[in-house]
Amino acid sequence: MLNRSTAWAAALLAATFAAGVAVGVEGRALWVRRAGAAAPERARGVDRMMAELDDELRLTPAQHDSVRAIVQRHWTAMGAQWERVRPPFDSMRARMDSEVSRQLTPDQQTRYRDHVARYRHQREREKTDSSGKKE
Repeated sequence: MLNRSTAWAAALLAATFAAGVAVGVEGRALWVRRAGAAAPERARGVDRMMAELDDELRLTPAQHDSVRAIVQRHWTAMGAQWERVRPPFDSMRARMDSEVSRQLTPDQQTRYRDHVARYRHQREREKTDSSGKKE
């Protein structure tokens, strides 16, 4: 059985981890937004990857075509795999939201729900903006 100080230490450790994850996720989202705003003409997805590979590897036209076909094939397969594994991630996210909410006051719960809704809306908008269509 855990004593009170051990339980507080475990809770503090979990809260610190959660805060670190939140700061990391939000920091990356901020970086992505600013990078996208700084170069709205920059290619996305396969086009971006191919532009970077062309630039760094100086691909010949034949190499470009064959590498692009490979990247496109795997990019499409990864999208299909994500659709298969997405439901468990969504379920874990819902459990996390529920557990976090139980630690908050009613006012904080409202603000947390608003924060999560804004973050998820922004992510969906970035996906739509980066591909020209919703992924």
